[in-house]
Amino acid sequence: MKSFYKLKVADIQKVTQDCAVVSFEVPDDIQDAFTFKQGQYLTLKHDINGEELRRSYSLCSSPLDKEWKIGVKKIEGGRFSGFVNDVLQVGDTLEVMPPDGKFYVEIDSEQKRQYAAFAAGSGITPIYSIIKTHLTAEPKSTFKLFFVNQTTASIILKEELEALKNQFMDRFEIFYFLTKERRSVPLFNGRIDEEKLDILFKTVCDPAALDHSFICGPEAMIHLIDDRLRKSGAGKDQVHFELFGTSADAGKAQQKELAASLKDKHCKVTIIEGGVGLDFDMEQGSNNVLDEALANAADLPFACKGGVCATCKAKVIEGDVKMLLSYGLEEDEKEQGFILTCQAIPTSDKLVVDFDI
Repeated sequence: MKSFYKLKVADIQKVTQDCAVVSFEVPDDIQDAFTFKQGQYLTLKHDINGEELRRSYSLCSSPLDKEWKIGVKKIEGGRFSGFVNDVLQVGDTLEVMPPDGKFYVEIDSEQKRQYAAFAAGSGITPIYSIIKTHLTAEPKSTFKLFFVNQTTASIILKEELEALKNQFMDRFEIFYFLTKERRSVPLFNGRIDEEKLDILFKTVCDPAALDHSFICGPEAMIHLIDDRLRKSGAGKDQVHFELFGTSADAGKAQQKELAASLKDKHCKVTIIEGGVGLDFDMEQGSNNVLDEALANAADLPFACKGGVCATCKAKVIEGDVKMLLSYGLEEDEKEQGFILTCQAIPTSDKLVVDFDI
């Protein structure tokens, strides 16, 4: 299981009115543990008003620069994002888990690839890391970025993006879409939709010519673009997306039906972590494995609890579960018996789950 390390905040920059870029000092003796790939994220843990909170934020720096920066956009009611933007100061210490995530493809300096990226708002943070790294390390490759924001002033990392555009002007194009600020070209007014994709794919971005596409933003936008790219012939290994979260209602109806159908049935659960087993009983269909284990004093890895980050991934050794959401798992991982414990609802009399595999 990955551990948390105490890292000092080296710098905080307000890049927009409601977004801060936080830089961490990573001591030499743990830099190997914090080696990362472009597009990966850090999970932070901190006690805020007496409650331990965990959140995952994408690295918006390139691994080539050996810098550890995250972008945190303040959201309404967001306790952690509000703390970072309004309270956190340079010199403070946060507990940080080493980088994780699968939102990347390996660099190949000999390849001549065509990439496209679609981002909205703070979804630019991992995308920026990906673009900068590939353009720098793959001198023959090109990148097109389609970036949705409300206004010009709200564009996160705009200066950094423009600097990349100037540095790689023959290999990097940016197309800004604004939802609350009028542009002279109607195509760039409003969110990306079916009609805009039709125009983009016919004029500036041939989906059949793309080697890889990256998408990060609202769930609806991701599914729209992913579906269109796949219908245009893109393979499952060519389209990559990163969700920052899922709908709060996602899976609730399904869990309610499970609880009703399995009423009065119980499951004996064994959690294996660090070579040690923890046993407890729970009602089948009543709760997910992670929350029930935490309620029984287990110390397990987790972050988003939304089926996205895969920090709570484990393998079923015995028994059955029903997965509500599984964005963080690949199909081959599911076939091998891996689950996201935050989304796994027990449906058998006995369940053994191993976090050590």
